[in-house]
Amino acid sequence: MSIFNFFKKNKANQGLDYVAFEKWLDQTLSAEIPDDVVAFNFNIYEDGDFNWSVELIGASTFDEEDEDWACDEVFSNRDNPIVWQENAVWEEILTEVENVVRKYLEQGRFAQNLKQYKGIAVGFVDGNLTIL
Repeated sequence: MSIFNFFKKNKANQGLDYVAFEKWLDQTLSAEIPDDVVAFNFNIYEDGDFNWSVELIGASTFDEEDEDWACDEVFSNRDNPIVWQENAVWEEILTEVENVVRKYLEQGRFAQNLKQYKGIAVGFVDGNLTIL
């Protein structure tokens, strides 16, 4: 294995950095959120070749029994997702994103603002949601 591949592999196994996530989410939440947002979902994407991304959407509805509420999107930061590379399977990525969102909800700059909404969820864009 060349030294280049060693460092490339290590970089790909670093995971989602909480500090980078916090900075990204602070930037998003410092913008004006439309009044009709009642819940948020962190959409996770598998971009191929162990590249992953997350966007935040705001929805105008929320229903714990019907995950389609996340399709009622009225806000997103789709043009500015957080992107990272990690050699992991989707289940590990889902757990990792859930953990950084939970940590943000405990100590993040806009945590109290987020907690005032009806719901906060995490999930792959084409999968089930985990309500936090």
